[in-house]
Amino acid sequence: MPTPSMEDYIEKIYSLIENKGYARVSDIAEELLVHPSSVTKMVQKLDKDEYLVYEKYRGLILTPKGKTVGKRLLERHALLECFLSVIGVEEAHIYEDVEGIEHHLSWNSIDRIGDVVQFFQENPDALDKLQSIRKNN
Repeated sequence: MPTPSMEDYIEKIYSLIENKGYARVSDIAEELLVHPSSVTKMVQKLDKDEYLVYEKYRGLILTPKGKTVGKRLLERHALLECFLSVIGVEEAHIYEDVEGIEHHLSWNSIDRIGDVVQFFQENPDALDKLQSIRKNN
């Protein structure tokens, strides 16, 4: 299993490739607010662990393993953002809150959160009731 730091890199690389078609060390560094040398070190580790293939000065590509993990991590992030939005967390706090909790929840907890989000999406009356409770508190 990747460490939380590895997860952040895999998620960001997957997202960049999905959005731009490629992920360069400089792009990753800019997105994660780290030095390019830190990215190079992590990319080399991810290459060693078979999440991606990295060739110096030529870029990188995700392996099937890296794509699977990256997609799952991006989906986890989006689900947690949706969940926090549904329960009424202020938009300004959602991204940082997700970054703070996403690595500390089991996949079972993530799946149950998905069930809660689905429940509220399928039951707008229940969502209205939740919002009413929130307003009264």
